[in-house]
Amino acid sequence: MTPLERRASGSLAMIFAARMLGLFLVLPVFALEAARYPGGNDPAWVGLAMGIYGLTQGVLQIPFGLASDRFGRKRVIVLGLLVFAAGSFLAAAAPTLGWLIAGRALQGAGAVSAAVTALLADQTRDEVRTKAMALVGASIGLMFALSLVAAPLLAGAIGLSGLFGVTGALALGCIAVVLWWTPPEPGQHKNLPRGKLADVLRDGGLLRLDVGVFVLHAVQVAMWVAIPALLVQAGLAKQQHWHVYLPAVLGSFVVMSMTLFPLERRGYLRAVFLGSVALIALVQVGLLWAARQPAVAPLALLLFVFFCAFNVLEASQPSMASRLAPPQARGAALGVYNTLQSLGFFAGGAVGGWLVKNVGSQGLFAACAGLTLFWLLAAWPMQAPAPRQSVEQVLADDADAQAT
Repeated sequence: MTPLERRASGSLAMIFAARMLGLFLVLPVFALEAARYPGGNDPAWVGLAMGIYGLTQGVLQIPFGLASDRFGRKRVIVLGLLVFAAGSFLAAAAPTLGWLIAGRALQGAGAVSAAVTALLADQTRDEVRTKAMALVGASIGLMFALSLVAAPLLAGAIGLSGLFGVTGALALGCIAVVLWWTPPEPGQHKNLPRGKLADVLRDGGLLRLDVGVFVLHAVQVAMWVAIPALLVQAGLAKQQHWHVYLPAVLGSFVVMSMTLFPLERRGYLRAVFLGSVALIALVQVGLLWAARQPAVAPLALLLFVFFCAFNVLEASQPSMASRLAPPQARGAALGVYNTLQSLGFFAGGAVGGWLVKNVGSQGLFAACAGLTLFWLLAAWPMQAPAPRQSVEQVLADDADAQAT
């Protein structure tokens, strides 16, 4: 990477990481802590509170992405972070589960993922794009690992409301990173003709990726409606769940670095991608079996395999989406992509809670396995995008000058 690409990747990864740390701090303890709120004894409502963030994200990702194409990435990112912070502080002050749901919904209205991803794509070349996206994915994964250790301790000290307060403060810190560390938007981007949403929606390759990101995050969130309870049933206290989560997440980064980048350079990105989807499906089948009589060792192994596949997909999918999208409609394309990602969050929480309540954790994992197999069939015709000359390529010529 050039100095400018490293600076862009590092600063935007930090924005993603700080924002996601706030969300992840809540995830491992949400289902247990939300039970203390009035109305929190209903798993379906708890699942809705967990997932509604994704619904409002899904509604607003495309408008935010289109706005970033028209008005500039940084303006849209700052506005979205302000909305996200407001939702966090509302959730922190929530006296009931209903107000908590409202705060989570407002959090989701700060839908900046498409604008951040589009800005990173604007500032990196095709040949290093997957590495840049992987840096973002790795930072998110590290924040997830950190949250698994810190969340039970912080929840015991400051409660769920305190965790939401920390989330709001982190969002405000992200605004400072956008304004004073992230490189300026490329001048070439401002001169491009405005893209059309219809062009994005007609692209079969992009649509397959959109389906994939929906399924991936629906399955991820749905799993966490059931897994904490399974670990408790296996005899592991909730304060010790990080003993399982942390090694699984950190070990999966090693596997990703040893597989994704070398095999992509050799032209095997499609095989790695489809293999990872198949692994996600196999993990769901394994969890279906393990839920009959929960034990820590099988659950830990299945989570390690899940994170190995998840991290590969989390790095490769947005990279491919940004490379397939026309530069003038990159914000729109990534808006659609992040809309489906956010709707996946919502569906995983809301439907996952309903499934656990009505058919149990085994029914949940059976549904996740079927959904992932559908994804594998939909993704089978995909081809890895070929490198192409675009607006990002121009940036390489003056990267060293701009970095200073």
